[in-house]
Amino acid sequence: MYKPNPINTDHIELSTDLLDLTEEIAKQVHEIWALGRVNEGWSYGEKRDDKLKTTPCLVPYEELPDSEKSYDRSTALGTIKLIKALGYRIEKE
Repeated sequence: MYKPNPINTDHIELSTDLLDLTEEIAKQVHEIWALGRVNEGWSYGEKRDDKLKTTPCLVPYEELPDSEKSYDRSTALGTIKLIKALGYRIEKE
C-alpha cells in the first residue's frame, strides 16, 4: 500500500518576497490547469459535470473561491519550501 512521504519542510521559513511569489505561482498553476481543461474540451458550468465537461473553476484565479485558491497556494508553497529545503536559493534578478 502506498504511503505518501513528502520531504519535511516544516522548518523552512519564507521571506515576504517568497510568500508573494507563492501567490504568483498559485495563479500560474491555475492558468496552466485551466488551459489544459479548455484544450480537453471543458467549459464553464455552474457545477462540475464530468460527462458534460463543465466546471465552475474555469474562471480567472481572482474569481475562484478561497477553498479552490488554497489548493493552488498549497502546491506553490510546498514547491518553494522544497526548493529551499534542497539547498537552492531563489533570487529575483
